[in-house]
Amino acid sequence: KLQLIEKLLLGWICYIEHKVIIVGLDNAGKTTILYQFLMNEVVHTSPTIGSNVEEIILRKTHFLMWDIGGQETLRSTWNTYYSNTEFIILVVDSTDRERLTMTKEELYKMLAHEDLHNAALLIFANKQDVKNSMTTSEISKFLTLSSIKDHPWHIQGCCALTGEG
Repeated sequence: KLQLIEKLLLGWICYIEHKVIIVGLDNAGKTTILYQFLMNEVVHTSPTIGSNVEEIILRKTHFLMWDIGGQETLRSTWNTYYSNTEFIILVVDSTDRERLTMTKEELYKMLAHEDLHNAALLIFANKQDVKNSMTTSEISKFLTLSSIKDHPWHIQGCCALTGEG
C-alpha cells in the first residue's frame, strides 16, 4: 500500500504546473523563444496580440508558458497575467539600445507588483548572433540587475533562431 501511495504522489507531483510569463518589448523574440522551447525549431511569427500559451514539459516538469504581447498598448495589461506566476522570462533585444530604458522601466514596474513578489527572473539577452549586439554584461549593468535583491535572477545570452543559449 505504501508503494502505491508513493507512486500516486510521485505521479501527482510530476503534473504540477509552474506558471511562466514571457515578457519584453515588441520584436524582442518572445514568441520565437516560446516555440523554440516547444518544438525545437523556428516558426514564422507575427506580432502577438494578447498572448500565446503553451504547456511545455522538460524533464517531467510541466510549465504553463504565457507569451504576452509587448507592443506599447498591450504592456498596461501585463499585470492581468501575474497571478500565480512563479517565473518571469524577460526577453531583451540585444541590438535595441534605444529602447533599453523602456525595458528597464517595465522590468522594475513588474518586480514591484505584489503578485510577482515570489517570482524568479530569467533575462534572455536575445539576438546575440547579430553583429554589435550588447553583451549580457552590458545589459546587466544598464538594467542594474545587481540591485535586485528580492528576486533570484539570471541573465543568459541567447539566439532564439538557433536555440543557442
